[in-house]
Amino acid sequence: MHCPFCQNPDTKVVDTRISEDGHSIRRRRECPKCSKRFTTLETTMLLVVKRSGNVEPFDRNKVISGVRKACQGRPIREDDLKTLGQQVEEDLRARGLAQVKSADIGKAILKPLRDLDVVAYMRFASVYQNFESLED
Repeated sequence: MHCPFCQNPDTKVVDTRISEDGHSIRRRRECPKCSKRFTTLETTMLLVVKRSGNVEPFDRNKVISGVRKACQGRPIREDDLKTLGQQVEEDLRARGLAQVKSADIGKAILKPLRDLDVVAYMRFASVYQNFESLED
């Protein structure tokens, strides 16, 4: 890790802590050359493999946006959507995988959405699972 003050390529870690959410590590570093200290935040990147094969970083806001469409006209608060997005991300990260398929994200959304609002769940599931009739 380069020192941001003097660009020395060698720094020393003096303290390490795991963040409250458990998804990042905060490190306090010191430069042996200039003796200045600085903090770094290290996070693991969760990647999404799209149906097309493209890979992109996971974006919790995309989950929230997709669920918001299914919740239009329903008595669901923005805080509920943010909580659902967080639950989905935590579920995916708990699997311990560096990459998840976009289909797995859709599946991870279903249970917390059903617990939140059955009508929104049906709307989301009908698009996600490509329902064509009531029997589906």
